[in-house]
Amino acid sequence: MRAFFGSTSPSAARCAVGQEISNISHAHTISFPFFWASQAGRTAVLSRNLAARNYSTATSTTTTEEAAPAAAVATPAAEAVEKPKVEEPKPATPKVEKKGNISRVAAEQVIAVMGGQWGDEGKGKLVDVLGANFDIIARCAGGSNAGHTVIVEGKKYAFHLLPSGILHERPVCLIGNGTVVHVPTLLKELTSLDEKGVNYKGRVKLSDRAHVVFDFHQQIDAFLEDAAKKGNKDGSIGTTRKGIGPAYGAKIGRVGIRVGDLRFPDTLPEKLTKLVEYYQRSFPLEVNLNHEIEAYKAFAHKLQPMIVDSVHYINKAYGEGKRIMVEGANATMLDIDFGTWPYVTSSNASIGGAVTGLGLAPSKIDGVIGIVKAYTTRVGAGPFPTELKDDLGESIRKIGHEFGTTTGRPRRCGWLDAFAIKYAHMINNFTLLNLTKLDVLSDLDEIKIATSYKYNGEHLASYPSNLEILDQVEVEYETLPGWKKDVSGVRYFEDLPAEARKYVERVEQLVGCPIGWVGVGPGREAMAIRKPK
Repeated sequence: MRAFFGSTSPSAARCAVGQEISNISHAHTISFPFFWASQAGRTAVLSRNLAARNYSTATSTTTTEEAAPAAAVATPAAEAVEKPKVEEPKPATPKVEKKGNISRVAAEQVIAVMGGQWGDEGKGKLVDVLGANFDIIARCAGGSNAGHTVIVEGKKYAFHLLPSGILHERPVCLIGNGTVVHVPTLLKELTSLDEKGVNYKGRVKLSDRAHVVFDFHQQIDAFLEDAAKKGNKDGSIGTTRKGIGPAYGAKIGRVGIRVGDLRFPDTLPEKLTKLVEYYQRSFPLEVNLNHEIEAYKAFAHKLQPMIVDSVHYINKAYGEGKRIMVEGANATMLDIDFGTWPYVTSSNASIGGAVTGLGLAPSKIDGVIGIVKAYTTRVGAGPFPTELKDDLGESIRKIGHEFGTTTGRPRRCGWLDAFAIKYAHMINNFTLLNLTKLDVLSDLDEIKIATSYKYNGEHLASYPSNLEILDQVEVEYETLPGWKKDVSGVRYFEDLPAEARKYVERVEQLVGCPIGWVGVGPGREAMAIRKPK
């Protein structure tokens, strides 16, 4: 593995990593597989591997008498009718099927990479590592509020709109219909690639159905945030102020402007005027319409070669057998429907967004990789049950360099929340997980994992939708021994310290999804994979 990262070029190094991963996947069921084709096969693999490990929780301690979750607790309204019967605590290991043949392939035609926590899990790094094996890498949702960081030979690349796979020579990078695009930011990213010698010509495609984020959308975003803070410092959502919410609001309100509209300069002024007047009825907005119109006519000229009918483009590519990777933005716990409402983003950041944001039928997506950190972080306001508001939380922030790629804001840090990740797994049906930043936890005497929540003394069956409940949950933890070894140079799972392996295996067991590999540092080569047996 290390031989791949000597004097080879960045592109060659990434291809080498992808090739080794592909080779290993043929030889061992859980050594960095891409996907198992059937649910029965996947669950059987998990069952077999957990049985082989013979994992015992006897060495673990908990902060409560029993850490395993019990039956569902009714909502307060339901309790008024009939108090639910609470079952005895059950083992945390999810039920898995033990039948069916295991069907594996080295790589599927369409995969999606989605965040399993509150964002910043390391999706960009994985897309960079695997990207050389794909023909199309597509963003399906969000806008410049996303921040994906890739480090190549010590050089840092930060992407907000462009898919992280742009650093490869092979894939076309598509910005799909479900995104919202701030054109100046996109052009700035392309200029930055020019300056760094990255050849992207002909490999960036922009959906004609994507909506445009204007500067005045960002002003409105700031108005709303500032107004929410007045008289209540915790009243704001904590958005990135990139205009994402207002732009999606214009889309839902059917008054927004799409990228395809920029190609028609004769009708653009009227549409833009109506949009500005729409906002001026509610906000003290001053917009130089003539300046905006001329600016976007110039932008349209630059964008014209990139604009495509993305729905036709991606489905035609699928029909031709092209390999497609969907790069998710934000994460499941920030999803507009399934996240910690209202402290969420304005789009579907779970697997459903890959369908609606690209126009791909659900049956065409062969598998979903979930990205989760070995601990938990969150930017901005909102519930965070496992947050560490002490020196340990600050230490994790410093060691993990936990500051927002988009805003630079310090991220809130806490223990890994297996209960939340299991909820994300339920929504996305992850095929496998990528656990990232395990190295940050080195040198801790002990490490905790949140296994379940209790509310009014009873275990919750799933992640609650109400802030009123989240604010009062009691988090149950398992405590595992830490390790005192630097793991950043480890390249195979079996070479990790025994305590680190047990930690990874316990996360896998609690969530109910196999972990394909473990990130142990910021560079693309810094990942521990399982050896074939």
